[in-house]
Amino acid sequence: MPNAFHYSIGRKFIQAISGAFLIVFLLLHGTINFFSVIDSFTGKFGSVAADDKLFSAGDGLFKLGCDFMSTSFIDIMVPILALGVFVHIIYGCVITYRNIKARGGVKRYEAQSVAAADSWAAKNMFVLGIVILGIILFHLSHFWAKMQLPEMFGIGNFENNPYLLLEATFGKWWMLLLYIIWFVAIWFHLCHGFWSMFQTVGWNSQIWFKRLKVIGVIVASLIVCLFLATAVNAFLQANGIIG
Repeated sequence: MPNAFHYSIGRKFIQAISGAFLIVFLLLHGTINFFSVIDSFTGKFGSVAADDKLFSAGDGLFKLGCDFMSTSFIDIMVPILALGVFVHIIYGCVITYRNIKARGGVKRYEAQSVAAADSWAAKNMFVLGIVILGIILFHLSHFWAKMQLPEMFGIGNFENNPYLLLEATFGKWWMLLLYIIWFVAIWFHLCHGFWSMFQTVGWNSQIWFKRLKVIGVIVASLIVCLFLATAVNAFLQANGIIG
């Protein structure tokens, strides 16, 4: 008997589960990043970034959050997260290819409902995914490669101060603009992916479908706002507009 996961529903189920895992990670990551914004309101962003003694003492929510991200638990979760991203990408490519092949045309994403057919994000999930993946690699070179990579594997120069990394990354207007484009792509991807994930596991009644679309927009907006606030705040701090 053929393996059930060779069929469309099996592939979409794996895609949904890996997507759910990534949404949880984005909420956690966005929340920790947003601590830097809170530190700005309490006056600790600038002082901790400029004072090694205060920084070493952990005086700042964002510093404490970064310390948590460097714990052994997170070190274990990194390869699991990487695997989840890899699986999500591979199955996204497989689903897109099979949908195009089945329909005999270049329709990027198979939509099985009127709402999905009318959704720009639903038709362009693969393109959005490519944009998101490209900037993820760019993003990793700014933060993970300068913090976790040296700590975990001894590769590269370790940057101990995440506040300075934020300022160095988002201090240029064109870099901020690039990240905003990334955030917009993530928003569209999440808005469709959230309700599609639940639809795949069986929550596809008309009542729940409408509710899940609203919840999806709320969750996507919350995640993007956390990251956007972090980036804009770092830009303002780096350019001396606030501090």
